[in-house]
Amino acid sequence: EGLIEFYDSFRDMFEFFCKNTTIHGTIRLVCSDSNRMKTAFWTLLLLASFGMLYWQFALMFSQYWAYPVVLTMSMHSEPKMFPAITICNLDPYRFELVSEHLVQLDRMAEESIALLYGINTSASLFHLHERNIHVQDLPDTGNLSRSSFRLSQNFSLLRMPDHDNRAGKRHSKVGFRLCNATGGNCFYKTYSSGMDAILEWYRFHYMNIMSQLPVIINISDHEEQIEDMVYSCQYDGEPCRPSDYIHFHHPVFGSCYTFNSQGTDSFWTATKPGIPYGLSLILRAEQKDHIPLLTTVAGVKVMIHNHNQTPFLEHEGFDIRPGIATTIGIQQDEVNRLGGSYGKCTTNGDDVNVKLLYNNSYTLQACLHSCFQHIMVQKCGCGYYYYPLPPGAEYCDYNKQPAWGHCFYQLYSRLRNHHLNCFDQCPKPCRESLYKVSAGTAKWPSAKSQDWVRQALRHQNGYNSTSHRLDIAKVTIFYKQLNYQAVNESPLLSENLLLSSMGSQWSLWFGSSVLSVVEMFELLIDTLVLSLLFCYQRLRAKTLKVAHTPPPIPSVSLALENYRVVEE
Repeated sequence: EGLIEFYDSFRDMFEFFCKNTTIHGTIRLVCSDSNRMKTAFWTLLLLASFGMLYWQFALMFSQYWAYPVVLTMSMHSEPKMFPAITICNLDPYRFELVSEHLVQLDRMAEESIALLYGINTSASLFHLHERNIHVQDLPDTGNLSRSSFRLSQNFSLLRMPDHDNRAGKRHSKVGFRLCNATGGNCFYKTYSSGMDAILEWYRFHYMNIMSQLPVIINISDHEEQIEDMVYSCQYDGEPCRPSDYIHFHHPVFGSCYTFNSQGTDSFWTATKPGIPYGLSLILRAEQKDHIPLLTTVAGVKVMIHNHNQTPFLEHEGFDIRPGIATTIGIQQDEVNRLGGSYGKCTTNGDDVNVKLLYNNSYTLQACLHSCFQHIMVQKCGCGYYYYPLPPGAEYCDYNKQPAWGHCFYQLYSRLRNHHLNCFDQCPKPCRESLYKVSAGTAKWPSAKSQDWVRQALRHQNGYNSTSHRLDIAKVTIFYKQLNYQAVNESPLLSENLLLSSMGSQWSLWFGSSVLSVVEMFELLIDTLVLSLLFCYQRLRAKTLKVAHTPPPIPSVSLALENYRVVEE
């Protein structure tokens, strides 16, 4: 009784609550007891207020559980690390192991172009006598692989009429035919542009040829040849060091170098904005080793990206034109995503279901390429040559897998149309840096300065050319300003804001506070306890009534033994 206040009835308890609670309007239910119209009016008014309150609560909780976000933008200014810069010379190696097949492919391309367009291309267009790169330490099976490979004649370029052409105009598409393993399901990979069709056809055969090379190629003997591509390198007015770059080979973009790949050397700290404090390069852009049907672009491929990140030049790289001085100003933006219930993102890729095939940090492109390669190996039985291989897999070769092209192009079409689940399995990084690029160009060197510039390069770098500045290019990459813009996601309705909004609604409809909520809980507890007490009293009264009832008198017709048994 010291803990619970007992009431004689539920009416007394409700009357005490209405007279003493801090909730506005409840006292009207008791004071107007003699006027039933007023009592009914205030009862309906309180019930309507309760309904409106909890309707507002439902709206707020539905908005909260939708987890909306709001973007906040802030500006920061501080010294920061210069981004990683990757450059490629667009001259892929002609490895000695596959050089004969590349020559045959060039001849096939020449015949196909002559058949389609009647153009008799000279043999010099395809560079049949270029220098080849000899790969060291190849196993003895390399010669067997080279002799057993044969270029397939089943993928000839064809011209097909376009049935959707306009009246009075001649249109046709160019492509090649692809079939599955049984030959019952075929389609034509066609292009409205004959140039695009020839390039894709050449790349298709090129991938089959290059699949004959070992997965790991030792090109360390050629790393010292950066001077053949980079004639001059300066950062912040200081010459670059040999430790400032790493070398790798791309099957399409050729010999590539990445400057400041790790972003840990203080030498690459950017302390001032402007052209004099950026990275200045003089590059060789010769085309003597160029494979014209692999890419129609001549010059240098450049990509600006984050540190410890695989450069996907086919997606984000841009081209530098020969004979031109290009100045590239960069502006950094930083994006921070919330993740969790507010959106799908990953911190470092450890929680992603796709096993990355790249050794660098997580990026969306690295995850998509890895996901596609895993599906490719599973569905087609071999891997796409431009992507790394999973353990135990091999690259596609139409001598071994004749139908891999049919499988690949269908899978890639599904990926491009978002019909594969790779985009669902690969979230964006929760934190990433983006670089906005603006460029300006000018002729370089000028007509009056090209002679002494070429002489200086000849004496210093062994430069030898008579192409009148069409084989060199200058590029300068710099920060336009050191301040950067940070875009942060924050919850539109946080827990504190939700409680504040609920309190505002409670005060609007009842003019009360948190203590009023406690009073309502107290009323519920009192109601529950009083109900239990009333139930207990009724049960006890019924039990006592049964206990005081006299036992029944046995019948006189019972025998004596039976009577004793009953008595016992």
